[in-house]
Amino acid sequence: MNKPLFVTGIGTSVGKTIVSAVLTQQLKADYWKPVQAGDLNCSDRDTVSSLVSHQHTVFHPETYRFQLAASPHQAAQVENIEIKLSDFTLPLTERLLVIEGAGGLMVPLSDQFRMIELIQHFQAAAILVIRNYLGCINHALLSMEALSSRNIPLQAVIINGKMDDATEDILLSYFPAKTLFAKVPEFITLDKQSIQRCPTLLTYTKY
Repeated sequence: MNKPLFVTGIGTSVGKTIVSAVLTQQLKADYWKPVQAGDLNCSDRDTVSSLVSHQHTVFHPETYRFQLAASPHQAAQVENIEIKLSDFTLPLTERLLVIEGAGGLMVPLSDQFRMIELIQHFQAAAILVIRNYLGCINHALLSMEALSSRNIPLQAVIINGKMDDATEDILLSYFPAKTLFAKVPEFITLDKQSIQRCPTLLTYTKY
């Protein structure tokens, strides 16, 4: 069975949801966000569902949904809930599963584990999303090193939006061998047609 693909980022607001939508569309996959903190009336699952046109895709419900837009551990504390690793079970599906994380790899889900441990729990391959900003090189390389140190396969690195050549070149020089590389353009309009027209990001290969 194919490993699920876990879409993570070098930080928050780098484009994980858009990349998840493109991957879900192109790979004819199912989508799942295990933890949603904030924006419950317009969640990331709602956004991806509105952008994906593949008729067989299933948008699986979150394991945890919190009102506060904050780190999951803080949002859970406000509602007197403890997030437990044992509560997370992969949804049953015959299709490839795209999983969207919250924030970056070291975002705490409780005082016991972080997002990176959740990826390990799922035995997933990682998709690392990078957006260009001052400090993105450092954040990207730290994220790659964290994944490598835990033997989490890095399926692909995806740049969201424009990036200058110097930054892109140095990042490429540090990518692990066999890691796929792709770019998502800056969308003028964000709708199903734009997602469908997005250049092919990757062809999934088994680990």
